[in-house]
Amino acid sequence: MTQLQGTSHDVPAILADLTADQVDREFLANAEVHLPRLHDLFAQLYGDRADGFERLASVVDLARRSWAARPADLRALDRARESEPEWFESERMVGGVCYVDRYAGGLSGIRDSIPYFRELGLTYLHLMPLFESPEGNSDGGYAVSSYRRVNPKLGTMADLVELAAELRRAGISLVVDFIFNHTSNEHRWAQKAVAGERGYEDFYLIFPDREMPDAYERTTREIFPDDHPGSFVQLDDGRWIWATFYHFQWDLNYANPAVFEAMAGEMLYLANQGVEILRMDAVAFIWKRLGTTCESLPEAHLLLQAFNAVLRMAAPGLLFKSEAIVHPDEVVSYISPDECQISYNPLQMALTWEALATRDGRLLQQALERRHALPAGTAWVNYVRSHDDIGWTFADEDAAELGIDGSPHRRFLNDFYVGRAEGTFARGVPFQENPRTGDARVTGTTASLAGIEAGDAGGEDRVILAHALALSTGGIPLLYLGDEVAQLNDYGYSDRPEEAGDSRWVHRPFRPAQNYADRRDADTPAGRVFARLTRLLDVRRATPEFSGNELIAFDAHVPSVVAFLRPGDNGFAVLVLANVADSAVEIDALTLSGMAPEALDLVSSAPIWLGVGVTLAAHGTRWLRVRPR
Repeated sequence: MTQLQGTSHDVPAILADLTADQVDREFLANAEVHLPRLHDLFAQLYGDRADGFERLASVVDLARRSWAARPADLRALDRARESEPEWFESERMVGGVCYVDRYAGGLSGIRDSIPYFRELGLTYLHLMPLFESPEGNSDGGYAVSSYRRVNPKLGTMADLVELAAELRRAGISLVVDFIFNHTSNEHRWAQKAVAGERGYEDFYLIFPDREMPDAYERTTREIFPDDHPGSFVQLDDGRWIWATFYHFQWDLNYANPAVFEAMAGEMLYLANQGVEILRMDAVAFIWKRLGTTCESLPEAHLLLQAFNAVLRMAAPGLLFKSEAIVHPDEVVSYISPDECQISYNPLQMALTWEALATRDGRLLQQALERRHALPAGTAWVNYVRSHDDIGWTFADEDAAELGIDGSPHRRFLNDFYVGRAEGTFARGVPFQENPRTGDARVTGTTASLAGIEAGDAGGEDRVILAHALALSTGGIPLLYLGDEVAQLNDYGYSDRPEEAGDSRWVHRPFRPAQNYADRRDADTPAGRVFARLTRLLDVRRATPEFSGNELIAFDAHVPSVVAFLRPGDNGFAVLVLANVADSAVEIDALTLSGMAPEALDLVSSAPIWLGVGVTLAAHGTRWLRVRPR
């Protein structure tokens, strides 16, 4: 193991200093468990730097001070979480996500919405970026100018603290984005770095000319080609700064341990305001090395593990959620109790839409068989769509086994979902379409992509099918608020100057007030989707087999049917069946003969007899409690 400079101050010495300072016993106990891991990680990340130990000692002291300031009710929550470490794997977990301003006007409007969130049964609420950011285009708030100030249009940090406490009392965990790959160009660190202020000159990656940027860009990819080519943008003084995403989002330099310490401080601050889950944004990009893609490097994992160790000492109840929209093998590499305990499941999301377009469930079925399993103590966050675009992140080698050529298949899916393919039911919009490479992603609300906007007869069924899969595969289902009342695309984004250049705003509509008013009206799409989806939510909460992550693939012998078993502890299991075809299909009795013939349809509460097979309607789903023989 690489040794930190100044190793006379090793783990026993740091612990001895903490003991001499008579620190809180709980913190000392946490440090005894997690400091050795943090020390080892710092050695691997910063062992060749003279300031490596100095920064480690500062980080430990920062954690100590943060714990001392941690409110009593949050310490009590920490103890509750530690006594029930699998709390987030419960069948009662249901998440919601929204933009504060678009859904509720501000934080006070979110507080007013808590009774509705309880009606839905939410236990997890992700509020999209709500911190101070540049005026105009701020990438939807993902360009952060301060992690300690709320955007004044939404409220104040005091408002957020009060909201977090009220959500906690309602049994709802507050989730916020932690944008830690980059800051906005208006952040005080960025301004100090550009000015060359001592201590900040190495917070970002700034080069005097194109020599190093050109060398890096030989192996990195363009993320937002509509905004700028390559990975760098030019400063007013002629220098070049790393900006993976938009030109106003400047990447932090985590090779500098001072950056680690600064960002650890921001995390701990948010934890003490009552945030229970941090969505770790763009985790794949946080470490750079010349001659590589600068994505998913080993040091990115070491950094996440080190941040995790710091939080385990000073806010042990907090969870990390990974956001890595990369190759499926890389997505799962970020998920572990010592790194990110929960993670978006982009593969299942993308392949749900792939199956609906192709009317073929085999690629999704294959993914559930091979790529669903996770380490103990972790969980997927399953979603039908998010605030972001849909990229087709399946593995080409997986597709090839089914006779599918990845590149043309992605082009077909893009064309299908933006209305360019014959027979499409979708009304999506392309995002960041690159004419040179043919690459693009898709944007659109669930209802618009599934066919409700087009008036397709199967549109509502597809919305329910997609959500039924997200609700039943294991982990935390996440609902984009408004989709439960069939909200459609907002084409007005193109008339708003700060949004017109980013087609993702088409699926970030303002709260659809009329749809919510119609949610009890069975004569409207909003009413029918709401009734059917809330029934699924009710059933999920009452079905212990849906807890945890264990899933057993089931071969229904029908290409359009996605099928799997969720086993329970009582000898029963739930058989989930979903037919992505445009016509009804039969699953014969022989295929089902491994289960006792008596079964219960959980959604209709009606008994069924498997001895005569099962009929699945077009775009139909069934949740059947069965007893495997």
